[in-house]
Amino acid sequence: MKSASSSAASIDRRHFLAVSGVLPAVLAAGTSGLSALAADNSSAEAPKKRPIGLELYSVRGELMRSPFATLKAVAKIGYEAVEFYAPYFSWSPPMAKDIRSLMDDEGLRCYSTHNHFDSFKPGEANMGKAIELNQILGARHLILSSAPNGTKGIEDWKRLCGQLTTAVEQLKAHGLLAGFHNHQTEWAALDGGSRVMDVIAANTPKEFVLQFDVGTCMEAGADPVAWIKANPGRIRSLHLKDWAPGDSKLEKGYRVLFGEGVTPWKEILAAAESVGGAEFYLMEQEGSRFSEYETAEKCLASWKAFRKAA
Repeated sequence: MKSASSSAASIDRRHFLAVSGVLPAVLAAGTSGLSALAADNSSAEAPKKRPIGLELYSVRGELMRSPFATLKAVAKIGYEAVEFYAPYFSWSPPMAKDIRSLMDDEGLRCYSTHNHFDSFKPGEANMGKAIELNQILGARHLILSSAPNGTKGIEDWKRLCGQLTTAVEQLKAHGLLAGFHNHQTEWAALDGGSRVMDVIAANTPKEFVLQFDVGTCMEAGADPVAWIKANPGRIRSLHLKDWAPGDSKLEKGYRVLFGEGVTPWKEILAAAESVGGAEFYLMEQEGSRFSEYETAEKCLASWKAFRKAA
């Protein structure tokens, strides 16, 4: 996803709307049934359902034109959740409640939000407001959408990690998790050879979410499966952005739809679900040869076909 700061100014808070587990059911017929379940729990468990959502940056143009219609359209397409991005922070609590009411009416959930760094700073106008809004929306993951401007060297990144670690403890009391969303640049090596992503992982607690934007990892030439396996339990959500080498003017790069690029989705999802701790997925598209709604619909159809065949 592009830095939220670049798009926030273009979306008026009154014209930006969006929407973001399933608990397994256990049937037991008496004591013998419970005993059998305990004896072989792995074979008795139903597969965990991981909802598919839409990162609303994907339909940003439609949001500016008609936010309520956009919410309804996203639900009608078949998405189960949405992820709000940074402009939501300008909402008032009553506005957030109106949005939550619409989400409930449309059967949509919000599991995570993208945030500027202000949401992780102490104070009622910063973290206090983020906590209130996210609790209203039902979100549980506050994700830093991009590092503050000027974050460059290894000491800058370690300092940021220290601030985010403090935020982890402060948010925990409110039932919220903190996290970071990667871009292409964070796969680059810093002085000393460590990649930014490695520095982040090493200098934040295990409960800190490493939200995985797959497309930017692919563009950077990093190994997505190795990254997931190196961080068990921390890849709680993934941005399903595909990528293909080539010029965006030729509909390559991030303009390919889900499943049209070179991303090894089968291996990535297997690692995410067996090791990474994936809880939900978010489709994201920078833009394509189709309209925003068509793009979201076609990507979801490809996702469902992929999951059915897997």
